[in-house]
Amino acid sequence: MSRHEGVELANRAAHEVRERARTLRLTGPTAGLAAGFVQANLAVLPQALASDFLRFCQRNPKACPLLAVSEPGQWSLPGLGEGIDLRTDLPRYRVWAHGELVDEPTDVVHDWRDDLVSFAIGCSFSFEEALLAEGIELRHVTQGSNVPMYRTQLPTQPAGPFAGPLVVSMRPLRARDAIRAIQITTRFPQVHGAPVHLGDPALIGITDLSRPDYGDAVPLHDDEIPVFWACGVTPQSVIAASRPAFCITHAPGHMLVTDLKNHQLAVL
Repeated sequence: MSRHEGVELANRAAHEVRERARTLRLTGPTAGLAAGFVQANLAVLPQALASDFLRFCQRNPKACPLLAVSEPGQWSLPGLGEGIDLRTDLPRYRVWAHGELVDEPTDVVHDWRDDLVSFAIGCSFSFEEALLAEGIELRHVTQGSNVPMYRTQLPTQPAGPFAGPLVVSMRPLRARDAIRAIQITTRFPQVHGAPVHLGDPALIGITDLSRPDYGDAVPLHDDEIPVFWACGVTPQSVIAASRPAFCITHAPGHMLVTDLKNHQLAVL
């Protein structure tokens, strides 16, 4: 996607971005698209595992803040937007079998089953709008790349078969911007809230910031510190560790763009 196309999509409504994903005119990351609209991570599991995964999300609200849960077999989420089709409206998906990534398709129509339950999970792209409005630079937005994400040594709270490490997203910030970012993101608990760590990445088990587990590396300048937020890709690290027989997720950075507005999620 060219820079011009990115600017064009930033100014489009959420349903137009979904329509472009559905027709394969959008297959890349959704950061910065449909400005003002809430984006969501996606995890889709068989009904037999849904109650355990629901409890996992409830026990790990920083990483997995739930926005909506579907009925079994339902591929729409009416509370998040009119006409949403979870099988086609994300730019790219991941299909998992026994914890192994087996495919990254642009739709999951042929993978869909009547027993699947979908979980829409809040995404940090939503609070980024508030950070940018305060004049805080977000390096991955400046570069037009995907936010860097890392598996940590911080454990999640297990539920049933689901357990594994916390994944975090990282944004390099100057100290004064980091303080302001904490204040701002605390107001958005449904999209990960305040950071879980800042400073030395080794303290949470990250050995090399230049090699993210997901997304793209960004430079850290001498006057900046890395700031880490709990990330909605955490279910993917948990799926790899817990090895359910079947699962569908979004590809990191390739989100469901909903009709909710970011300001609706702010806590005053």
